[in-house]
This record gives sequence, structure tokens and C-alpha cells, in this order.
Amino acid sequence: MPKNKRLIFFLIMAGTLLAIPYIAMQFSSEVAWTRFDFIIAGVFLFVLVFLAELILRNISLKKYRYLLLAALIFIFLLIWLELSVGIFNTPFAGS
Repeated sequence: MPKNKRLIFFLIMAGTLLAIPYIAMQFSSEVAWTRFDFIIAGVFLFVLVFLAELILRNISLKKYRYLLLAALIFIFLLIWLELSVGIFNTPFAGS
């Protein structure tokens, strides 16, 4: 896949992920994201996309590429979980 098409695909997927809670808010009062929540989620998703694209473009050995992508996703999920439910009880916790 050409580099630009892959980046566009990743950005579309990030936008689609952001649309899920927005659509859910239209049908349920249990999903209550604020504008700030969407901004933070958008920033995190787009940073994840650009870092993943940077890794995919610059790391040629597949073993290191997959290891770095797995580490990136793991760190992203830990931060996301902390902001949403506070698994580490930091001042940034969402609960």
C-alpha cells in the first residue's frame, strides 16, 4: 500500500472511532462525552496514527517494527485507561 494511502486510511479509522461515541450519545444518555473528551480522544488518536506511520515508514526490520508498534499501542491503551477509569489513581483519572 502506498504511504499516503495508508496514512489516509489510518486517519479515516481514527475519525470513525471518534464518531462512535458521538453517535452513541444520540441514542443513550449513558454516553456523556463533553467537547473536551472529544478533543483529548482526537489528539490521542491522531498522535497514535502519526507515530505508527512514522514507525512504519522508518523502521525496515519487521521484528523491530512490530515490537515498536506493539509498545506504542500498549502505552496508548494504558494512558487511555487511566484517563477513562483511573487504573493507577493519578490526578488525571477520569473516575
